[in-house]
Amino acid sequence: MKRTRRAGAVLLVLLTSACGIRATTVPVDVGAAPSRVSCDTPQPQTGVQGFRATVELVCGSQLVGVERVVPVPEKKPVRDPVVLVAEALLEALEREPSAQERDAGFTTGVPGGLTVAPGRAGDPAGTIRISRKPEDLPPVALSQVVCTLAGSEAVSAGPGPVVLGGPDTDPPRAWECTEAVRSRPESVPTLGELVRPTPTPAPSASR
Repeated sequence: MKRTRRAGAVLLVLLTSACGIRATTVPVDVGAAPSRVSCDTPQPQTGVQGFRATVELVCGSQLVGVERVVPVPEKKPVRDPVVLVAEALLEALEREPSAQERDAGFTTGVPGGLTVAPGRAGDPAGTIRISRKPEDLPPVALSQVVCTLAGSEAVSAGPGPVVLGGPDTDPPRAWECTEAVRSRPESVPTLGELVRPTPTPAPSASR
């Protein structure tokens, strides 16, 4: 319930000023001087309608959080606010980094066209299902998705794994954003833990 209220509050704050967000400098030495990237996160664009969020991009072969004002997906029917926020974050990951971000060395490996759906009947609370099986995504893309969703208070119920499933009926899996994931997104996560459906309580026998 708290997570849903937080997501609803995020959607209400559509006019957000990007002023006051400090840039984070993460110098990464990946070899000789010509290959050095700064990973300086630029100031988000001003005058953008949306909500503040941190999206995980790739820079210097690791994940680096970039603060942005994320637009809410357009022409979407009213539905679960958590799903809307999660889809907005995926769309932000799919977009090509801005010119400033590219100059600083940022890239993204998340393929376009991903959509989000709420969990199915029996899925654990907080399950998010995406239009591709998570384990079928490229490792870097999966790492970006997991760490971005895990860092969103509107999507994640708190510190810990994110429960993701695909479009099929397979049980969702719990994926955790660890320091290993952030430092080596190309090799982890491997496979998350299977989360079995929540059993439906049997009706009490009448006497």
